Amino acid sequence: MIVVLGASGATGNALLHSLATSGAPVRALTRTPHRPIPLTTGTHRPPVEVQYADASDPQSLRTAFKGADRLFLAMANSPAQVELETRAIDIAAQSGIGHIVKISAPAAEPDSPVAVSRGHHAIEEHLRASGLTHTVLRPYAFMQNLLRLAPAVARGVILGTTGDAPLNHIDCRDIGDVAAAALTGPDTADGTYTLTGPEAVSHPELAARLTTLTGHRIRYVHLTPDELRADLIHQARMPGWLADHVTEIQQLAVTRPETPTTAVGDILGRPPRTLDAFLHEHLDHFRGREERA
Repeated sequence: MIVVLGASGATGNALLHSLATSGAPVRALTRTPHRPIPLTTGTHRPPVEVQYADASDPQSLRTAFKGADRLFLAMANSPAQVELETRAIDIAAQSGIGHIVKISAPAAEPDSPVAVSRGHHAIEEHLRASGLTHTVLRPYAFMQNLLRLAPAVARGVILGTTGDAPLNHIDCRDIGDVAAAALTGPDTADGTYTLTGPEAVSHPELAARLTTLTGHRIRYVHLTPDELRADLIHQARMPGWLADHVTEIQQLAVTRPETPTTAVGDILGRPPRTLDAFLHEHLDHFRGREERA
């Protein structure tokens, strides 16, 4: 039995689709059982079992992990993430789960300039100390998060503090496919993999591609880190810790230029999805048609 903790997130849901044809029994966990997990794949054999669990409720995790031997661990970044994920690892070990696939973050180092990445490092260390076999996936920025730029794109701008620095992106569906491979095969056990798409693209280049696609001029506006943080808090309504996280990630791309890895292709035997394909697929979103429909 494979347990998917974080099944309602973009990566967790992509994983469910990837596992749909594997034949492995899957248990998808959710904190809101009254809200269906979006599963667009028509047939699941065997069907996906949906069960309530909350990482802040240890007993619910014990119940959810019962009878499982593999766990996909992906939680939204938050100030409580280290506490919640280390608890989930401990309960998984106590429940007889033998292998964990964890979604981590780039630059997961003890002295990382990104606070969330320092937290992921602590969780990774706890996972190693657990004695469980495990696979750590460190994906870069999700292409799906670019959809959040749509309101700004509608105004003709992309805001950032990265200048011309190249930025890695990866489609969540590729992360899901890699996670499925790690959960169903032995080849990735006890490995750590940095996942990217096939190219790193700067914000000015992204603006140029969206200009060509939408037929409307879109320009990149460079802000200082303090200006970007203020905009994220006051305009995007982000909590302070999340605005700090976004700003820290963008500054890291400036101090450590990002380059693509071959991990997705090495594991899956096919190239990762491209940014251009993703932008074409969601062109109506960037043109604003989905909002007006």
